[in-house]
Amino acid sequence: MLPPELPPLPALTRAEGEVIDRYLEIVDLLGRINPARGRDTYGALRAAQALAGRAAALRDALAVMHGRGESELHAATLARALRVLDGPRRTSLVALPPEPDGRPD
Repeated sequence: MLPPELPPLPALTRAEGEVIDRYLEIVDLLGRINPARGRDTYGALRAAQALAGRAAALRDALAVMHGRGESELHAATLARALRVLDGPRRTSLVALPPEPDGRPD
């Protein structure tokens, strides 16, 4: 049995695609750094070390967009792309996990 087919990505410029890719890389790293979800310091350290480079790549992708005159972020289109690329699950790893007993802090 084949897995369900994912919806197609919305049409993005190359620069918008770069922004989405770099943003999700940063989200993944932040999820690995999250002390409430982490398992070991070495993995968090490696993710933190990589974070600066990925942030610079995101900055560069946004600079390319700006330099080309793309002055607006089309939030609805970019949000659709993030959903297709598993953004909700990936971004949830940055947040605090729920309390085991369901009570807030």
